[in-house]
Amino acid sequence: MSEETGGKAEIETFIGQWDDESGMRECFIALYDTVRDIKDVELSLVARPGVSFSLRPKHLRQQDRNLFGMIDVIDDNPEERWLSVCFYEDMIEDPDGLGEVIPGGLAGADGYCFDMYEADKSLTAYIGQRLREAYVKAGE
Repeated sequence: MSEETGGKAEIETFIGQWDDESGMRECFIALYDTVRDIKDVELSLVARPGVSFSLRPKHLRQQDRNLFGMIDVIDDNPEERWLSVCFYEDMIEDPDGLGEVIPGGLAGADGYCFDMYEADKSLTAYIGQRLREAYVKAGE
């Protein structure tokens, strides 16, 4: 059963309870910090233990969609969590071709996802740029 919780306190509780030696927690924190520090962003966490923990940022001026990105911690094996960060395809560019188009994969619309199976600071920074780009588009 999924549970949507609001705000930073719940997200930070989740982070605090995540025991990780792989470095994926640090990548998640970097992406969380990116969206947390942007003005006019509302954050929610959809927790589905054993499936995923989904951080969902929304621009406060966003009208047609409930989010501009989705930062998922895939929890099918809590010992080897990985990240999948997805966007609506029309909200970002992928100049380095690192993502994958997912037809109809984001609330029925075409999505664009970046999967991280191991800690990668360079990819984390690249995805952070996509988060900022999607934020700008969401506010238009």
